Amino acid sequence: MNQPLQNDTFLRACLRQPTEHTPVWLMRQAGRYLPEYKATRVKAGNSFMGLATNVQYATEVTLQPLDRYPLDAAILFSDILTVPDAMGLGLSFGAGEGPKFAHPVRDEAAVAALQSPDLDKLRYVFDAVTSIRQALNGRVPLIGFSGSPWTLACYMVEGGGSDDYRLVKTMLYGRPDLMHRILAVNAQAVTAYLNAQVEAGAQALMVFDSWGGVLADGAFQRFSLDYTRRVVQGLKREKDGQRIPVIVFTKGGGPWLQDIADCGADVVGLDWTVNLERARAQVGGKVALQGNLDPNVLFAPPDAVAREARAVLDAFGRPQRADGAWDGHIFNLGHGISQYTPPEHVTALVEAVHAHSRALRRPM
Repeated sequence: MNQPLQNDTFLRACLRQPTEHTPVWLMRQAGRYLPEYKATRVKAGNSFMGLATNVQYATEVTLQPLDRYPLDAAILFSDILTVPDAMGLGLSFGAGEGPKFAHPVRDEAAVAALQSPDLDKLRYVFDAVTSIRQALNGRVPLIGFSGSPWTLACYMVEGGGSDDYRLVKTMLYGRPDLMHRILAVNAQAVTAYLNAQVEAGAQALMVFDSWGGVLADGAFQRFSLDYTRRVVQGLKREKDGQRIPVIVFTKGGGPWLQDIADCGADVVGLDWTVNLERARAQVGGKVALQGNLDPNVLFAPPDAVAREARAVLDAFGRPQRADGAWDGHIFNLGHGISQYTPPEHVTALVEAVHAHSRALRRPM
C-alpha cells in the first residue's frame, strides 16, 4: 500500500501551486559521486546494467542520495537507453566507456525492422519503480523518465555517443523519410514506456531531450520537438485522483523556450545558459521552470556553491506574482551532476536552496 506523501513540495511547484520553499533535486543524483553508490555497484559486479536490472540494487541506489540530503524528489535509477536495448539493438557499457549498441540502425532494412518493444522486456524497470515507491513510504515523490525520441535516435543511429552527430544528421538531411520512421517508432515506444511507469507508481515524468540542442533551427522543431509533443500528448496525466506532472528538458533548448513551453508539458527544464528571469517572463506563467545551476559550480568551495545557488533563486525571483498567482520553480542543475563532485558540496547546495527560498517567501 502506497503511503500519502509527507513532502509534496516538488509536485506542487510543478503545478504552479504555493510552496513553503523551492524544491530541489538533481539530475543523476543517484550516481558515481557518492561512495555508497560505488559500493553498491561493486556488489552488482561493477556493471551499470547489473545495477539497473536488479530491483533491489536499483531501489538501494535511488534512495542513497535521499538518506544523505533532504532532497524533495527521488528519480528512478535507470538509463535512457533501456528502450532501444529492448528493441534488440544490443546495449553494452564497456569499462570506462560510454554506451555502445551492437546493432545500430543505419540502413533501410534496419529502419523497416524497427518496432516498439514488448514492454515485458522492460519489466525490470517497472518492478524497480514499484519497489522504490514502496521503499520511499511517502517520503518524497518518485520521478520516472525516458529519453526523447530524437535523443534515442541519436544513439541508435550513431551506435553510441557522438561528438559531431555525423551519421544521424546525414540520415536526417539525406533520408528524412527514414529518420521520421525511427522517430515515430520511438515516440510510440516512449509513450508506452512512460505510461507503464505511471501504472507501476511513478508520480511525475521527465523526458530528457539531451541532444535536441545539436539541431539547427527548423530541424529542431520537425525532428525533435514534434515527436516530444507526440509523447507528451499520449501520456497518462492522472492516477488515483492525483495529477502526474510532465517535465521536458532540452539541453541547449534556450532559443526555442516558447516553442517547448507550448508542447503540453507542465514544466520546462533549462540548462545553465538560460537567464531565469527572462525565461520566466517569456513563458508568462504557462509552465513551471526547472533549473539551472551550472553543475561545475559544485567544484567550488561550499560558500561559493551557496552563493551561486542563491543567485539562481534571485534570478527567478519571488514565486508569487503581484496578482497573487504562483509561478513554479524547481531548483536543479543545468545538466547531470558530475561524478567528480565532492558530496559535501551538495550538502551546501541543498541547505542554501531551502534556506534562501524560504527567505524569499517572507512578506516584504
